[in-house]
Amino acid sequence: MISRTALIIPALNEEQGLALVLAALPGETLDRVVVVDNGSRDRTAAVAAEGGAQVVKAARKGYGSACQAGLVHMKDDPPDIVAFLDADFSDDPADLTALLAPLKAGQADLMVGSRELGRMAPGAMPWHARWGNRLATRLMTLAHGGSFTDLGPFRAVTWDALERLAMQDPGCGWNVEMQVKALRLGLRCREVPVAYRRRVGASKISGTLSGSVRAGSAILFSIARYGRSTVNVRHSGTK
Repeated sequence: MISRTALIIPALNEEQGLALVLAALPGETLDRVVVVDNGSRDRTAAVAAEGGAQVVKAARKGYGSACQAGLVHMKDDPPDIVAFLDADFSDDPADLTALLAPLKAGQADLMVGSRELGRMAPGAMPWHARWGNRLATRLMTLAHGGSFTDLGPFRAVTWDALERLAMQDPGCGWNVEMQVKALRLGLRCREVPVAYRRRVGASKISGTLSGSVRAGSAILFSIARYGRSTVNVRHSGTK
């Protein structure tokens, strides 16, 4: 029976939101919490340590690089399941229980928390980000099948599945890469509704139109790129 579960929280200058996230985690569902500091200039690393998390430094900037650094940190004693949660308190940590349940029961390989299916607070996601998210998931469905409604970062996956996914993207294409490759491999993918609220602090991507355009372009490129690439059978960072 799958039991050991770890959480990775990538963070860049998120001292305020991170403190709230760590305080709200359902501790009984997690065996390990790792905060990956992606070059913060504030007290992010100190807040993580004070909150009882393990702190890992990611030398290379980028969301995917931060996630990868967390996985490499765990490779010598890997958990059965890895969850990913942003540090800005936009997602509700209480939803981890529902997100993890199908994985712990052996009913899924990848779970994605869907903001579209859940409760989204007014203004939590700018219109341009929401439109881009819907476009990307529809293109993914047309190109690769499946029925994802969201590319949200709040997700969980088994370690065995991660090894098969051979994750590579160093930036904001990480989530797309994971979902596209999971579909191509025929992994058991499911979504669960999650709550979504306004983030604590200023957004580094979706808070501006230019940031959203850059991220959206990277996501669309990733849908095409990882749809064409060969999916390896082993994750270089977890073995």
